[in-house]
Amino acid sequence: QVQLVESGGGLVQAGGPLRLSCAASGRTFLRYAMSWFRQAPGVERKFVAAIRWSGGSTAYADSVKDRFTISGDNAKNTIYLQIDSLKPEDTAVYYCAASTYNSGSLRAGYGYWGPGTQVTVSS
Repeated sequence: QVQLVESGGGLVQAGGPLRLSCAASGRTFLRYAMSWFRQAPGVERKFVAAIRWSGGSTAYADSVKDRFTISGDNAKNTIYLQIDSLKPEDTAVYYCAASTYNSGSLRAGYGYWGPGTQVTVSS
């Protein structure tokens, strides 16, 4: 089992930066990749970004790749999501996820999820 806890969300102004963190615990040696998804009200949860622990390769949704940066600290079993130039449409619950196997895509195959952290961007 892998447990995930997100932090760093809150109410922020448009145009500013924000960094989300996700700490993994438990059988963290099993993790293959970790990622961020987000879900806005009335919308299905969508992929945002992912990082593979071995090699550090990353993937981003096209809609965020210019403003979002995912990174990881192996020693802390933590990943981060740096969001720059926040927009009101970034308002959502942001979820951290982990996978323990190579599904063939960094955008899918996640079996472990955190409870989420709310990000609200005011205009």
